[in-house]
Order: sequence, then C-alpha cells, then structure tokens
Amino acid sequence: MRALQAPPSTLKVVGTYNGPQARYGKTFMAIELPRTIPSKWKALRPLLALSAIALVPVATSAMAAVDSRTQDDLARFMNVFMTVRVNYVEPVDDGKLIEGAINGMLTSLDPHSSYLDIDDFENLRLQTDGEYGGLGLTVTMEDGAVKVITPTQDTPADRAGIKAGDYITRVDDQLIYGMTIDEAVDLMRGKPGTPISITIVRPGRDKPIELKLVREIIDLKPVKWKVDGDVGVITIIGFSSDTGKDVRAAIRGITKTLGHAPTGYVLDLRSNPGGLLDEAIAVSDVFLNSGEIVSQRGRRASDIERYYARSGDDANGLPVVVLVDAGSASAAEIVAGALQDQHRALVMGEKTFGKGSVQTVLPLTAETALKLTTARYYTPSGRSVQEGGIAPDIRVPQLSDPDYKSRPRFREADLRRHLINEKSVKEDVLEDDVKDDPRFSATPEELKAKGIDDFQLHYALQTVARTARAGKLATAQGRR
Repeated sequence: MRALQAPPSTLKVVGTYNGPQARYGKTFMAIELPRTIPSKWKALRPLLALSAIALVPVATSAMAAVDSRTQDDLARFMNVFMTVRVNYVEPVDDGKLIEGAINGMLTSLDPHSSYLDIDDFENLRLQTDGEYGGLGLTVTMEDGAVKVITPTQDTPADRAGIKAGDYITRVDDQLIYGMTIDEAVDLMRGKPGTPISITIVRPGRDKPIELKLVREIIDLKPVKWKVDGDVGVITIIGFSSDTGKDVRAAIRGITKTLGHAPTGYVLDLRSNPGGLLDEAIAVSDVFLNSGEIVSQRGRRASDIERYYARSGDDANGLPVVVLVDAGSASAAEIVAGALQDQHRALVMGEKTFGKGSVQTVLPLTAETALKLTTARYYTPSGRSVQEGGIAPDIRVPQLSDPDYKSRPRFREADLRRHLINEKSVKEDVLEDDVKDDPRFSATPEELKAKGIDDFQLHYALQTVARTARAGKLATAQGRR
C-alpha cells in the first residue's frame, strides 16, 4: 500500500524532460497541475498522476510577505521598465518586456524553472503525446550552441550515431549558432519522410561530422523487449502512461516466448530521460516485494511524500541487472536507485545524469504557466541523486563505441545554477572512473569481429547468466 493518499486539489506528472529554454528536452523535470485548470491544460490529463503535495496559494502568501525592501526593489523594476519603454531606440512591446523580466527571474533560480507561454505548452503537449515529426534528440543551449543531451533509442538521431555531448552547428547548411533553442529545434523538426542534413562537432574529433538523415514520426513506445539466449531484455526509453503495465506485459511475453521462466532480466534504462513518477514507482514495484521506493521532500518539513512497493515480485526473485549511463535521468534514476538500495538488482554501466529535483507546473492564465522547482527526491536509503547521480555497482564502459574515451559526459552538475546537493558529493562520485581494467581492454574492432555491437548489454547478459548459475548451485548445495 502506498503512503499518503493525494489530496483532492492536485494532480501531478513527474520526470519528463521538456525544458524551459529548450523545448522538447532542455532539461529533465517533474510537473504538477492543479485539479482546476484552464481547458487548454486538460490535454495533459491522460498523463496525470495523484500527488500528495497540495498547491499553496503562492501569489497571496508571497504578497503578504512583501517588506519595505521588496517594495523598493519593485519600484526600481518599474523605474527601469518605464525608462526602457520611453527611451529605447525603437518602440518596444510592453508584454515583451514583462515576459523578458519574468524569464530572467526564473532562469536566475535553477536550470529547470521557467515561464511557459503558448508555444511552450504546445511543445509540452506534443512531447507528452509521445509523437512528433523529427529526429529524436534531447538538446540544450550552451553558450549559443546547441548541445545534445541524449538521442532517443531507435530514432533517426540514434541510428545516425549522434552522441551525448555532440554540438549541432548547421542544419541544411544553415548556421544555427546564435539562434534561440526554439529556432534551432524548429529547423530540425518537420514533415516525416523529408531529408535533413546536419553538421556535428564532436569533442575529440578534428573535423566536423556531416550527416544526412530522414525525419520520422517519433512515436515513443516506452517499453520494448526481446529474448537473448535465456535472458529477458526489457528496454524502457521513457516513463509515460502505462509503462509499469507494459513492463509486466513484457515479463509475460518473455516467459511465453521461452516456454519457461528466463534465467533473469536485463532492465535497460540507458539514455532514458525520465517520465512520470507514478510509472517509475510502478516499474520499481514490478521487481520489489516490499519496502520504500522513493521519497519526495519539499521546502517545508511537512512536505514529505513516501512511496512503497506492493506485495508481490512479478520477476519472482530472478536476477536483475539494470543498465544505466550518463543519459539516464530523473524517473530512470528513481528506478535504479530503488532496486540498488533494496539490493534487488545489480546496477551496471556509467554514473547517471544526476537530476534529483521536482518541478511543478502552475497555470497562470489559459495560455501561460510557471514551471517551478518545488521538491527533491531521495532513494530508499535517503540518498539524493542531485549532482552525484546513481553510481553503478559495476562500472562497465561502452567499449563498442569508438568515441567512448574521448567523448565528454554531460550531466546535471554541468548545468549552470543547478541545485547543490544538500549533502556534499564526493569528487570520485562526480567523476567517472577512468582507471584501466583488464576486463575492459577490447577494442571496438575486436568486439565487432566477435559480433558484439553493444558491449555493455553483452556484459550484462553474461552477468545475469553467471548470477543465475551461482544461485542454482547454492540452492543445490543447500538441499544436500
């Protein structure tokens, strides 16, 4: 049974990755909506989940706290506003000035808080619908350049070999440096089936990379599964509605395909940018029989929300390996952290993104809203993943990627004005372990010759098989 039933005043979506300045994926976020919302926001209702944090009448309480110094600051703002309005070299739009001031206020807080106008909402709706025409990229803006956070699996960007940390400099021979993130993203989106050429600058490479792609409908089916040998592989590319249900269906499908239970499972959360909190809880619950999954803590001591697993492990205690990398964020980190802390799974791969905060969407009018950071979340042992991320139990490099060693990782700690972890994060947690390991000395060419095109998955499959054999041996010895 889950702790704390939601009050009737709120509905919540957690962990999707639309960002303030980079629509369709600047940052990772958790969003919450009040039950009474303008009609345009009702498009999000199918994705809403119950929340245990009631919305506070923000404007009323804030105005009550205004002191004389704040009044002086507001007067200073009005003075600047009127001076610009009267003296700027060209006539200016009052609304544009106000919107710019609001954006400046919110971006001074942290990288995930922002003002949402009508265009932002439309992009949020498209993203949560899970279908749009484009390349399948999550991007950010860094010093005027468009930087890739992660490509979505099995999309044109992923198949073309675009990597996290790449910089996109040109689209169809048009220089996009200096454009807004919205302008750049609009160039990359388009009618499915239309060609597009992009130029990539990759740190560690001397020359730009020229790519030709074809736009597709990015229809994000959150769960895919397959059988590899005697192991079930479940890949989650995002936590949208019914992801937990789909994972349970995947387990049934794997068993049906094999004709018996598998030796274990690989849960692949690599390049997974997050999604709904309820679905992260549901996926964790698939593999847990009891115990806490995640807690959420707000500004006030009373703003604590805890979620627990229901009785019943759908995987029947079989070995589980969770694969993560620098693109695993938010809801994906909740699942990895819960299974790791409950000693239910072995987490393998690279340190995760480190996004441990929750954002709330507060509608202002029928056309605008605020997306505001309102809480942090914690793993069952009380760890915050903010900045530090989830460190894998076994660090496994992606040796099949020729650019693995030279390609920089991009994480929450790299974002300007990111929230500081309340507890100090050790430097060795922030940095990837680059020490040579004799187990991981093969070259991409050697792996390709052996038919291995995904070394991390290959190693995870071997680990599940070894763990299952060890478990059977221990059981047999116990019966003697």
